[in-house]
Amino acid sequence: MIRRLSIGLVMMLMAATAAADINRQAIEVSQAALGGEVRDMELIDTNGEVHRLADFFGSPLVISVIYTACVHSCSVSTRHINRVVQVARNALGDASFNFLTIGFDYPVDTPEAMAHYARRHGVRDPNWHFMASRNPDELARLLEDVGFIYQESSRGYDHTVQVTIIDQEGRVYRQVYGEIFDTPLLVEPMKDLVLGRPSPDDGLLSRVANRVRLFCTVYDAKGDRYYFDYSLFMGIFIGTVILGLALAWLSVEIIQYRRRRAA
Repeated sequence: MIRRLSIGLVMMLMAATAAADINRQAIEVSQAALGGEVRDMELIDTNGEVHRLADFFGSPLVISVIYTACVHSCSVSTRHINRVVQVARNALGDASFNFLTIGFDYPVDTPEAMAHYARRHGVRDPNWHFMASRNPDELARLLEDVGFIYQESSRGYDHTVQVTIIDQEGRVYRQVYGEIFDTPLLVEPMKDLVLGRPSPDDGLLSRVANRVRLFCTVYDAKGDRYYFDYSLFMGIFIGTVILGLALAWLSVEIIQYRRRRAA
């Protein structure tokens, strides 16, 4: 009995060690993708229309990679992301960024399968597109570019659970991990990209407005939402009034002093 328990403990320890090694490898591969360029490829949406990945560059892009037969981590993460994306839309604007969910289980993840997956998880965001690939080589290249790895398992696939944020130039900007993650982990990097990097073609007023929104859009952890904080403007107004009154008082004192000297 003791021997059986010992063997069982050894096997559990070996399994835990192997899982830790896989997780460490997944993080290393994912982090190594930061700063790298995401190469163009062909994608097919749920209506069967063909797109180029590069068509979504020029504004921030978020990519999640799933397989449609997944009933555990993919489903949990997609539902969670759906809520976080709505928070981000409210904070940054409805058309401020694009979101792509791409199926990696070729050729199972067809446009029809992706459409069913989107409906099943209640995603209705018009700028969130569910995409399939018909070129396994291009798909493998994309997974490499975003630092996503997977392997077959008894449950289907074990894979990295991540959301990849890509900047306007098509480079990997940030990775967000986990089925459930704190809302600011996704929204704060998006704020940097959407509001913190104005286009050279933007006018002065547009750049100033973006900087104001960047600093005044704050996160309310209790309500799990972002809102525009007007206290900065109140502080500026009150400070301006106080400074104006102080200058007026100082001017009056100077005038009275000069009159006394002249008398």
